[in-house]
Amino acid sequence: MKEKTLRQRILGIAVYTMLVIWALVVLFPFYWMLLTSVKSYGSYNAEFIPKFFTLSPTFENYVSAFSAVPLAKYFLNTVIFTVVTTALMLVIAIPSAFAFARLEFKGKNLLFLSFLALMMIPTELVVITNFTTVTNLEMRNTFAGLILPSAASVFYIYLLKENFEQVPNELYLAAKVDGTTDFKYLMKVLVPICRPTVVTVTILKVIECWNSYVWPRLITDNPAYYLVSNGIQEIRENGFGRENIPAMMAAVVVISLPLIVLFLIFRNKIMAGVARGGTKG
Repeated sequence: MKEKTLRQRILGIAVYTMLVIWALVVLFPFYWMLLTSVKSYGSYNAEFIPKFFTLSPTFENYVSAFSAVPLAKYFLNTVIFTVVTTALMLVIAIPSAFAFARLEFKGKNLLFLSFLALMMIPTELVVITNFTTVTNLEMRNTFAGLILPSAASVFYIYLLKENFEQVPNELYLAAKVDGTTDFKYLMKVLVPICRPTVVTVTILKVIECWNSYVWPRLITDNPAYYLVSNGIQEIRENGFGRENIPAMMAAVVVISLPLIVLFLIFRNKIMAGVARGGTKG
């Protein structure tokens, strides 16, 4: 019995040691980014051997991040893009997932398989098709052109459908006997029960929109519609210059901070929602 307890303790220590080492490896780039952002341009270039700390931190790089380029404008554009796109995604995904999970109609399984097949199409082909469509509709350099191709997601519909199917069908039948409409059942019963997954999908979509780079870069060449991800390139080319690494890191910290805070606040809901959405029975 003692040998078994000792073996479990040694195994536990080994596991936690590996987790700590892995955490340090993962977090080190963030620490280095933050450290570089508080170094002055002169002190950074004077370091022949990189230092892992600084005794004279400065915040002038953060001031430059907002003065060299219209970073606040990029933030506003990104907030508009993220909020509207996420809202449209929920409006489309929740009723679609409910229809596939609860309603019976002709060709439902075939239609759902067709939806899943879309996930097998390479992203590059979708980008080319969307670019051609948006260009022909003359929606380049508009928020509509930015938002509409990202408003629907097969993955989120699938994730919500799997979660909705875990709710006992007897609740739906009882609600129908009481005269409840499908929409009222969806909003008053199903969505509240599956709130962790809905919150998870919302947060994942926000992160996806905030980090979006390829599509906004293709569809916008007007700085008035740049997002923060595209603003980084503008900062690099026309802001500080490629050699001012501390100022670049300050801009990256400012851009990354909202997502880091969002994840830290909702990390438990994200993990619970994903685990629940992937478990059936």
